[in-house]
Amino acid sequence: MNGKDNIGYSNDENDIPLKRRQNDDNFSTLTIGPDSRNEENSNDNNEDNDEPSALMKFYEKNKKIIKFILIVLTHIIVGSYFAYATYFFVDSENKHRTWEIYPDPNNTNITDGRCHGSCGFQFCDGYGMLLIVTCIVYICLIYYYIIKPVTEKPIGRLYDNTIKKILIKRVTKTLTVAKIFGIILAILVIIGIAIYLFIETKDDPKRLVSLAGPFVFISLGYIFSADRQAIKWRPVLVGITGQFILGVICIRWDVGRKIFQCLGDKVVTFLNYSRPGSIFVYGAKLVEWNTFYFALLSVIFFFSFFISILYYLGAMQFVVQKIGWMISSLLGTTACESLNAGANIFLGMSESPLLIRPYLNLLTHSEIHAVMASGFATVSGTVLAAYVSYGASAALLITSSVMAAPAALGMAKLYYPENEKTKTGSNQIQMEKSGDSSILDAASNGASNAIPIVLGIAANIIAFIAFIAFLNGIINWLGYLVGLDNIDFEWVMSKVFMPISWIIGIEWSECEKVGRVIAAKTVVNEFVAYEKLGALIKANKISPRAAGITTFAICGFANPSSLGIMMGALGTMAPGRKKHITKVAMRSFIVGCFVCFTSASFAGLMMSDEFLAEQQR
Repeated sequence: MNGKDNIGYSNDENDIPLKRRQNDDNFSTLTIGPDSRNEENSNDNNEDNDEPSALMKFYEKNKKIIKFILIVLTHIIVGSYFAYATYFFVDSENKHRTWEIYPDPNNTNITDGRCHGSCGFQFCDGYGMLLIVTCIVYICLIYYYIIKPVTEKPIGRLYDNTIKKILIKRVTKTLTVAKIFGIILAILVIIGIAIYLFIETKDDPKRLVSLAGPFVFISLGYIFSADRQAIKWRPVLVGITGQFILGVICIRWDVGRKIFQCLGDKVVTFLNYSRPGSIFVYGAKLVEWNTFYFALLSVIFFFSFFISILYYLGAMQFVVQKIGWMISSLLGTTACESLNAGANIFLGMSESPLLIRPYLNLLTHSEIHAVMASGFATVSGTVLAAYVSYGASAALLITSSVMAAPAALGMAKLYYPENEKTKTGSNQIQMEKSGDSSILDAASNGASNAIPIVLGIAANIIAFIAFIAFLNGIINWLGYLVGLDNIDFEWVMSKVFMPISWIIGIEWSECEKVGRVIAAKTVVNEFVAYEKLGALIKANKISPRAAGITTFAICGFANPSSLGIMMGALGTMAPGRKKHITKVAMRSFIVGCFVCFTSASFAGLMMSDEFLAEQQR
């Protein structure tokens, strides 16, 4: 045997191989062929053992029956739980109504943030929420598994044979007819809005000054558009009109305001489940002090974890396609940018792109611009509590984010129109399956994937805030040399924002104070701005109307530190698109600011003295 070989050969005619075996005492011995032959036999036996077991054969043979039984059992369990919950709710209401005849002073219905005892039907809590969720789930199941399979083919044939052949083909043959129809529809909408504004402001015509804001911002968008020839007015007009209509629903209609308030509360509750994990890792003090990195950024780990699970289950792909189709059908925008805009109502600018992360590399320049503008125009549910602690109205904050969703897409398509062929239309997105091997693998990878996102956000926010401090120092020094000690970059920007404060509906006598607040938000961040606004409100230095309009004007993430967060987050999710992201970043930042100002203008039109008095209470 050759000494340098690990496998030797005997001298017999069978030339049986010898294998080296390692003993426990770390000495090597040689084994001859029969052992290796036994190993081969054992491998053959293992291959035989890989055949499906009797249980697997039974499952494969009766898969449909087993699936049907499991579905029936699930519905029986859900139905039984719902029936008992209904009985418990009715019984509790009756008992507590009886007890109220002899009230107990030590008894209270509110103990842990939930209603206990006789609290009535509340759609956002307790049995009311269970009823609504159950109804929504079963309506969707009935539609997708019963109504849709039965009616899809007949309706499709009806559409192809009548509507498509007779109406659509005739209309599309003559573009003039379609244009005339669009013009007539736009005129009718304008007339309807004009009538509403006349009725709404006839007792206070000064509120009409707020109309100057949307007119100025839309005009600037057309003048400075990246490609005026490519502007499609449908998303612009529908987006701005949708912003106005949502304002009416959320500000003037009490039911609409309560619905969005409920949704916002539930999102905040869900995201706050990240706090126990943060407290366990970082300690209670760092989290309870709302330290930015340890308290706020930790939400991204939990949210990425959850989104990864939904992708593995296929639920998120379904949501991307359906919600994207719904919004894009109204505005004519693509599925990804539409879903991102809708998600930004409650989620942050670094959490929302996680919903469309697999498609970020496919987005066009205009779509990236729209994604970033939507993030800058809204705030997340995770920071609403901080704003409210400074004195801002929770209802107005939720309303502002809701109004900004369609307007962000509309304004984005005005300032940076689509001039490329999109790859993320609702009918183009492929329902990609997760590459994870199991739900646990998906959860672990989701949490791990958030690490570079969080680090990128932290690095960018440190750098940008430091740069703003540097600018403040330079301008303060230049002012000091000529005897002006209190001048800094924020002071300069407050003078710039005085005219903007006026065109969104602020009285000129209050424009300087409001301009300082808007400048603080634009130059530093919205936390500082809401702190300044709260101080003005407590000192009664601005009117309730000015405070309400300002709440809308600064309700967005458009500030330098958020610019760094956005570029860091998107750059980490799509490293190949960093060049494109930085190219459209500043333009989307400006669009985000203008969307907030447009929301403030519409709010100034709609907020009556009675509404403002109610918010103060």
